[in-house]
Amino acid sequence: MRKDDKIRLSHMLFAAREAQAFVRNETVASIVKDRKLILALVKAAEIIGEAASKASAECQKDLRQIPWRNIIGMRNRLIHAYFDVNLDILWKTITEDLDPLISELENTLESV
Repeated sequence: MRKDDKIRLSHMLFAAREAQAFVRNETVASIVKDRKLILALVKAAEIIGEAASKASAECQKDLRQIPWRNIIGMRNRLIHAYFDVNLDILWKTITEDLDPLISELENTLESV
């Protein structure tokens, strides 16, 4: 694995863990009332997507189990439609979709 790819995957892992920590002891209803938390979650998701978009084509091909297009697509949506973030989708992504991503990233980074 290229050094740059390892760095990108590390950034993805760090931001994913941060996002999960941000929502610990929270509910979807509570984030609606907390603008700072919303911005923190959006930023974490953006970092994950930006790092994913910078991973090499080879890395993305080797790690097909990571939903690269979805991750990068969410980043693009958050960046370009920042005024229209669907908090239910953001919440679902962070509470349901990050666990498998974190596991995959941990396994990959441990093996390189």
